[in-house]
Amino acid sequence: MMEHKLTTPVSKETLANLACGDEVLITGTIYTARDAAHKAMLKMVQEGERLPFDPRGAIIYFAGPSPAPPGFPIGSCGPTTSSRMDPFTRTMFELGIAAQLGKGPRGQEVTKTLVDFGGVYLVALGGAGALLAEKVKKAKLLAFPELGPEAVYELEVEDFPAIVAIDSKGNNIFKR
Repeated sequence: MMEHKLTTPVSKETLANLACGDEVLITGTIYTARDAAHKAMLKMVQEGERLPFDPRGAIIYFAGPSPAPPGFPIGSCGPTTSSRMDPFTRTMFELGIAAQLGKGPRGQEVTKTLVDFGGVYLVALGGAGALLAEKVKKAKLLAFPELGPEAVYELEVEDFPAIVAIDSKGNNIFKR
């Protein structure tokens, strides 16, 4: 296992060098989206609209941050169960995202999608939302404010820790 520093947007070449079990530290912009936001984005795509962010090389973080306490950019910001986003995964990779970040295992169709598009699935430590929030330097509401914590947020992160759970070759940490 190796440790890698990822800077967003992430290239396919960079992803190809990541192996299942590798540790990564993400710096740059990532976007939060849970199931309600994915449904809303899918509707946008079906209606010919553009997403609220440029998906090319993006990392989507499955999180619903809590409100920011005074003096902080964000509240607790831990990962949510990723399998709820499985139905939206192929479409998001077709649009050009590079990686998804969440927690827990994914379905076989997701692994196939990652191989087809050269993407990766990253996991963050569940139950450590307050610690992960320390890696968020700025947070901005981008879309769907009516969804509350499930809205799409743009997060500027520095050395946000994650592990490669499924690499671009289909190796899966949950199948070892």
